[in-house]
Amino acid sequence: MLSSNTTHTTYHAPVFEPTVDELAVLKKLELGEKISLEDAVHAHVSKRLLERGMVVERDGYMAITDQGLQQIKRNDA
Repeated sequence: MLSSNTTHTTYHAPVFEPTVDELAVLKKLELGEKISLEDAVHAHVSKRLLERGMVVERDGYMAITDQGLQQIKRNDA
């Protein structure tokens, strides 16, 4: 018999691999473009960025965090 007491937790894969669209959003934020939370919803910006701490909400706009900057940091070999 299945239990009706189920809890829903957000699954996070062990390694975060941002999509091309997520990287583009992070780059726009790094360059100073303002993206409101409302615009982010309409543009289907991934909630994963917020869940993973890549962006935070400040005064109704998205702001990139140090963790987000690490995702787009260039590693010149």
